[in-house]
Amino acid sequence: MDKNVIFDIITIGDSTIDTFIKIHDATVECDLNQEECKICVRYGDKIPVDAIGSGVAGNAANVAVGCTKLGLNTAIYTNLGSDNTASTIKKTLEENGVKSDYIVINKNKESNLSVVITFQGERTAFVYHQPWDYHLPNLKPCSWLYLTSVAENFTNSNLMDEIYHYVEKIKCKFAYNPGTFQLKANVQRYPRLLEKCEVFIVNYEEAKKILNISLHEKVEPKDLLSKLLLLGPKTVVITDGAHGSYASDGNTNLKAGIVHVEVMEKTGAGDAYTSGLLSALCLGRPLAEAMIWGTVNSASAIQLLGPQNGLLNNDQANTQSSKLIETLVSTF
Repeated sequence: MDKNVIFDIITIGDSTIDTFIKIHDATVECDLNQEECKICVRYGDKIPVDAIGSGVAGNAANVAVGCTKLGLNTAIYTNLGSDNTASTIKKTLEENGVKSDYIVINKNKESNLSVVITFQGERTAFVYHQPWDYHLPNLKPCSWLYLTSVAENFTNSNLMDEIYHYVEKIKCKFAYNPGTFQLKANVQRYPRLLEKCEVFIVNYEEAKKILNISLHEKVEPKDLLSKLLLLGPKTVVITDGAHGSYASDGNTNLKAGIVHVEVMEKTGAGDAYTSGLLSALCLGRPLAEAMIWGTVNSASAIQLLGPQNGLLNNDQANTQSSKLIETLVSTF
């Protein structure tokens, strides 16, 4: 690592406390195409619960913890309130080895909270984003900068420009996994940032949304990859649940299958994939191997309740990926 680099990776995004509620007394209703489904419970009733738990979450926090477990020197820029929730989030991140240099405490504000309902292995999340005053701190040099989910009012700040100028100045590699409100604001609104992307990570539905393609339209992953590459990123990665993941750098298209495991719940599956992928890339592994690091990390995470409890360490990821690289990855 460059002697001037302080951190392997710095993540940017909101953090929260997730309360996980696992239920069995519900039904799922879908449209005729089975593409839009709703979880249904009896209105006004008391619903029995199988398990309740809570833990620190949020994409930036999950990826920061995941990268730290995989051996990276990691910091996070995140905003917290001045409440007990903030103390819990900060303490948990520090206990997991994430550097808290850029955790900002906002007086007279409450921290984010979320509720996640788990039913039949799938999760439905109720998320609240406090409208923080985003301003990029004076970050020390890093090898990778990772941007993800922030509150809707980020468009009123200079955050995106500040990130662009930091990446331009430090010459670090930039990874972007847009959150709900970044997608809503239109990812293409910030073309200079997309052109700085070393890796752009989205799921299949998000890819179609960015490209203004109907969610009901069937599109080949190869076509989505090529269209997203035209926006500027050097490498695009698309995750697609049980179908695995796809990636392209414009020269080679790769597909990675999944590892079949017993699913407890899927909260944080994408974040676990991202932390595995980015950690491997930061450690100098090729893209194909990085996809497998993401795959095995995600498979491990969904076997336990919460997004961080099942995350792998470096030895585990290295051992598991080395056994699967030849069987799970192919070109297409």
